[in-house]
Amino acid sequence: MSFDPQYEYRSGIGTDIHRLVEGRELKLGGVIIPGPKGLLGHSDADALLHAVIDSLLGASGMGDIGTFFPDHDPNWKDADSRDLLLSIAKYLGDNRWEIVNLDAIVHAEQPRLEAFKMQMKRCIASILGIDFANVNVKAKTNEGLGEIGAGLAIATTVIVLLRRRIKRTL
Repeated sequence: MSFDPQYEYRSGIGTDIHRLVEGRELKLGGVIIPGPKGLLGHSDADALLHAVIDSLLGASGMGDIGTFFPDHDPNWKDADSRDLLLSIAKYLGDNRWEIVNLDAIVHAEQPRLEAFKMQMKRCIASILGIDFANVNVKAKTNEGLGEIGAGLAIATTVIVLLRRRIKRTL
């Protein structure tokens, strides 16, 4: 890929981590993952979509997820993170930002996520309105180390590249 000088390019990183608990549905990347535990959080606690939101907002210089969806606001209690991401995608579009590509890592010992990566990729691409080929989702274990390795939490890391056409003035 070559960089077009008519565009401004920016990258952003987002991370998130949530504790695994009994009695919650596990959602990652907008996909329901079957199992006995889910992620604890104010919304549906989709750590992958939360990191996507933070990466997009960081790259665009427009804040972070807590600025738009504070966890003390009852409006976001049990909110579907797909809806949160859709509103951020619209906000970015209104500000002329386009997503070039997005690369994500889910750090989880359990459950094994290999069978769900393509579904997550499709869901993220669909919400953002971008080509499936411009989204990548990887799953990594923590080799038994720390809270993630002990199966107590799931963490995510996302990097994104945005661009927008430079406004020319005469």
